[in-house]
Amino acid sequence: MSKLRILYVASEINPFLQTSEVAEFVRQLPQRMQEKGMEIRILVPRFGLINERKNRLHEVVRLSGINISVGEEEKPLVIKVASIPNAKLQVYFIDNEDYFHRKSVFYDKENNFYEDNDERAIFFCKGVIETVKKLGWTPDIVHCNDWMTSLIPMYLKTTYKNDPIFQNTKTVFTIYNNAFDYKFNGDLIDKVKMLDIDDSMLTNLESGDFEGFIKIGIEYSDSVIKAGEKLETNLDKLFDKIPGDKKVDKIDKEDDYLESYYNLYHELVG
Repeated sequence: MSKLRILYVASEINPFLQTSEVAEFVRQLPQRMQEKGMEIRILVPRFGLINERKNRLHEVVRLSGINISVGEEEKPLVIKVASIPNAKLQVYFIDNEDYFHRKSVFYDKENNFYEDNDERAIFFCKGVIETVKKLGWTPDIVHCNDWMTSLIPMYLKTTYKNDPIFQNTKTVFTIYNNAFDYKFNGDLIDKVKMLDIDDSMLTNLESGDFEGFIKIGIEYSDSVIKAGEKLETNLDKLFDKIPGDKKVDKIDKEDDYLESYYNLYHELVG
């Protein structure tokens, strides 16, 4: 059997950046899956808090230079790469001067949620897909973590469904307790749209809030994971409404969660 190819996508990863449990999860799981014989790629945003010199990031010129459209605008995509110390893992960083050079993640110094976090998420999701295409690397599984990655399953099932790189790719979406209270304005739908996506496919996003992003991730992914035992009440309720044909799991760290993910990946591909 050929090696399973797993692409991990997240907003952060240790040791480069940690603001939530996502960073440690995305640090440990890929390494363990690699040790079990899987082929791994990891993509995260290059937030301005990440020190390029200290972490030895360098630009991958052959992957950079694409323009990514967000609504009416096009922004240049820059790809950087670094290795995780003491692990045989590389991390690719999605970068853009307008979106990711601030010295904070989702909130400014006054703790205000950035109004363009929706655009940053859209740019990141599209940038991930285009980077994988440029790599010419076909993932069996794309494992998306947290709200910022939630549009990827939809894009793969619509705009990119006939692309040879992604034709047989399955998606996993893991939900964490990282909710925000902000509500994006009315042009979110137009900014998210791509080829083969119409308004009727984006009804879950009409609320313009955190829950809307989570609902989109749930709707289009092949498997939905609840991170840990307890989610906020609103998120927990969403799990009760997931269709029966979708694989839903709660994989707890107290269990042998590494084995659980290993089995899940094989089940999805098999």
